[in-house]
Amino acid sequence: MAQVNVRIDDDIKIMADSACKEMGLSLSVALNMCARKIAYERRIPFDVACSDPFWSEENIARLKKSIAQIEAGEGTIHEVDYDGENL
Repeated sequence: MAQVNVRIDDDIKIMADSACKEMGLSLSVALNMCARKIAYERRIPFDVACSDPFWSEENIARLKKSIAQIEAGEGTIHEVDYDGENL
């Protein structure tokens, strides 16, 4: 059996250990289950999404609607004040 070493944030490990224990599993077993699922299905077994909410489907649809309104001569153009860190 192979051994894999993984670096993970301390807080995430503590929370993952706790969640696994509540399910009657060890973190090692849970990670092994995830690895098996990846191997058998040849995909990540959960959604992997962009963490930036700007690129969400809902926001893109809203932006397209706003662009169409501006192009039609409707609506008001506003400046956006965004520091890049806090939403």
